[in-house]
Amino acid sequence: MIKLIEILILSLSLIYMPAAVHAKPQLLLTTSMTSPLSKGDQTGFYDQVLTEAFRRIEQPVRITHLPTERSITNANLGISDGEFPRIAGLNSLYPNLMKVPEKIDDFKFVAFTWKPNIQLKDWNSCKPHNVAIVRGWKILEVNLTNSKSLEKVTNQILLFSLLGNHRTDIAVYSLFEGQELIKKLGLKDIRMIEPPLATREMFLYLNKKHLPLIPVIAKQLRSMKHDGTYDRIFKKTLGQYLKDSTK
Repeated sequence: MIKLIEILILSLSLIYMPAAVHAKPQLLLTTSMTSPLSKGDQTGFYDQVLTEAFRRIEQPVRITHLPTERSITNANLGISDGEFPRIAGLNSLYPNLMKVPEKIDDFKFVAFTWKPNIQLKDWNSCKPHNVAIVRGWKILEVNLTNSKSLEKVTNQILLFSLLGNHRTDIAVYSLFEGQELIKKLGLKDIRMIEPPLATREMFLYLNKKHLPLIPVIAKQLRSMKHDGTYDRIFKKTLGQYLKDSTK
């Protein structure tokens, strides 16, 4: 009789545990982005957009931060499940990565300088100057090779420290992160040069083992843009930086 009761209890517990048994494994996405685009507590702009897109398909996801080159290499090797944000066309360099064909945003590549008289309008206008970038930013490595000199550093802190110490004329980085770093490092004489050198659509890439997820996540990103969720996240996380840039 006791054994029969135990069997009944076990059977009932199994009936009420389907979520735990069939829970989807958590996906790991990596990025080299920093505040306000991506933060350790996953409250940055990209963090909130992507976690919401995956939440809508009940797919747990975690975002961690790595140096630029290692971030995309790990995703290509399958050590992580995906990487962001990247320009289109990178699957030729990283054949195991597949682009989610709905952009995350339009990314502005901006030059920052301590020199008062530098004016720039595009990649070519950087040629007479000493330029610094973060290693692994493929679009910068390709388009700034003809500059007077091109120094590549391992992270954005070193990049802006180099600029703050006047050891380079120009640092090329993202609009929002650059503004945040200027404040964080207390760089009083550094200014952003407008207009941006370039604006490019940026995407999430997933390892090819997650091929079935790609059209599903693209659909969710489009849905977020249509229902207003995307704009609400943008205004909450990045709106203040746009105001600062127009002062």
